[in-house]
Amino acid sequence: MTKRSNAFYPELTTALTMSALLLVGCSDNNDVVVEEESLTAQTDLSVFAGCYTVSSDEPAQIKVSEENGAWVMQMKEPASSGRVWDTAEPLEVIDNAQIPKFFSIDPDNVDAVIARPDRVLVMAHVKPVYANIDPLLDSEYLAYIYRGANTIYRVECDEINTDILANPHANIVIDNVNQSL
Repeated sequence: MTKRSNAFYPELTTALTMSALLLVGCSDNNDVVVEEESLTAQTDLSVFAGCYTVSSDEPAQIKVSEENGAWVMQMKEPASSGRVWDTAEPLEVIDNAQIPKFFSIDPDNVDAVIARPDRVLVMAHVKPVYANIDPLLDSEYLAYIYRGANTIYRVECDEINTDILANPHANIVIDNVNQSL
């Protein structure tokens, strides 16, 4: 066998060199940034602007708004805090492919998902057409709040403190179910 020099195959050498440079120039970090920018650009997050509660007849408990081009959430503070809303926490868009981690709904029926970076709160906006035909949904909004998912309700924002300690439901005592009688 004779050894061939790359000088005899200039097209092959050029193609391999260009391929190597292309692979070296790419990194996963750049792909993630482009993907997040693409998600934000194609997702209408304005559907989340407003206030929410877990029951349609209760005052607002969560506020979602846009501040300086970024989406944030705030929780109501008790009256003793001296302010109505706590410090704004950042929210980020997450891909619909992650929906099954939080909700039992077909991702094709959801048009936007936003979450805290720690995923303690994840909110999804269900397409209105689907929300109208699914008998299990009485709201277009879903919330995953620390390992539990349910519908939440968009309500008028208010500037009234919600003191959970004044709620009679907060006084329920739950006995230890593992304790023998």
